[in-house]
Amino acid sequence: MELRKVLLAATAIAFVCAMSAAAVPGAALAADASPASNDGKSDASKSDAGKSTANTSFGVLSGDWQNANFLGDVGGARPAIAKYGITLSLTVNAEAFGNASGGVRQGFEANGLTTATLQWNTQPLFGLAGGLLNVSGMHIYGGQLSAANLLNLQTVTGIEAAPSLRLWELWYQQKFNDVFDVKIGEQSLDQEFMTSQSASAFLNSAMGWGALPALNLPAGGPAYPLASLGVRGRAHVSDQVTVVGGVFSGTPVPLYSTDGQLSNPNGVSFPLAGVLAIAELQYAFGTDSSGKPLTSGPLPGTYKIGAWYDNLSFDSQQYDTIGVPLASPDSNGVPAGRQGNYSIYALADQTIWRAADPNRFVTAFVRPMFTTLQDRNLISFSINGGLTLHQPFAGRDNDTFGLGFGVVQVSDGARNFDRQTQFYQPDNYTPVRGAETFIEATYQMQLLPSVQIQPDVQYVINPGAGIANPNEPYQKVKNEWVLGLRTNITF
Repeated sequence: MELRKVLLAATAIAFVCAMSAAAVPGAALAADASPASNDGKSDASKSDAGKSTANTSFGVLSGDWQNANFLGDVGGARPAIAKYGITLSLTVNAEAFGNASGGVRQGFEANGLTTATLQWNTQPLFGLAGGLLNVSGMHIYGGQLSAANLLNLQTVTGIEAAPSLRLWELWYQQKFNDVFDVKIGEQSLDQEFMTSQSASAFLNSAMGWGALPALNLPAGGPAYPLASLGVRGRAHVSDQVTVVGGVFSGTPVPLYSTDGQLSNPNGVSFPLAGVLAIAELQYAFGTDSSGKPLTSGPLPGTYKIGAWYDNLSFDSQQYDTIGVPLASPDSNGVPAGRQGNYSIYALADQTIWRAADPNRFVTAFVRPMFTTLQDRNLISFSINGGLTLHQPFAGRDNDTFGLGFGVVQVSDGARNFDRQTQFYQPDNYTPVRGAETFIEATYQMQLLPSVQIQPDVQYVINPGAGIANPNEPYQKVKNEWVLGLRTNITF
């Protein structure tokens, strides 16, 4: 309990100490300090100083259709707070998904996510270079198609979650000469670890935070919509090589909770139990210092290898605390504990073709993950990958078409539990689970710089890796055609 309080307070302490250290140089900062270093539009605004902005200050509502934000400068509010290093962003993702066939029933669910993020750069007001405070919160609403209709392991949309109003991330980051930076506080690991730029074009959840940690770690691990207290360090060893690693709470929900996300419904319980350690080595080339692809030279590529270890106790897939099979009528029903868990993963994200127009290119990515600890994990192996085509049609410079897939393999421990259930409960239909596969085709269409729509089609093969249909207990859940449409708006 004391350690939890210390780590939770460390974010605020680090921020306050940084402010104190910068107080003297910060005091010399004029009240009308130029926002040029914090507002990318400041130079343009200066060059247009003689023009009236009254008719464009509310973005699209004022007729400024090309503004990156739907509400533009919000009547001057954005540049006003930018002078002090503060930025506030609001994004809305609204979608509807439904299965036209298969599953336990057919139908559609509408759901959505609103995310508000406030970031405070310490340079303008306090004179402290490299400091950044981040606070974000979310409103998750609507139904859950995968849970209600599909019973699949790799949920068809990455924003499907239990409805809630919650704090997401709360951290302070300090950079040191653009070579090393440290972040401390409540963090969601899917924002920095295991990420693929190409995979971000897809909607299935397995294309973001990997399916293996999502299905094996407590409550899915510290990834959307959850986060964990911890410390992350990142070192840019060279222009091409980066090492990132961190130590976090072993669970993002209270220990031994069985309610998953509902055990931390508003994101403010800040549990601290056990240790989750993660490290990743990254190698990138073909991009400039800001990460933008070079128009000449080698085709851009990013390669990563990483691993994580969680020292908590994990439930046995087969046996109870007295060594009796869990499927046996003689079992006490309490799974035996197995200490520790881990996984190793790799990622390749490579541009494989580029047209004369450098904005038109094809990328390929693949990300395998595995663990040898099959006695305590539902999933022993997962892999996802795909192809994306940027600018698929002339005149559609910011559109992306993608074709991808994902596979999860059920562990030997879980499969043996199914076999033991067949032996001890022969009257119940219990198929031995195997693998689940999805195929996804998606198209991101940029209607405006601030508005994007995305039709999506997925086909799920062997949902749940081959589980019995609870509505038709002598059949497996049938394969599923899933159709969806998402709208993204940046306000």
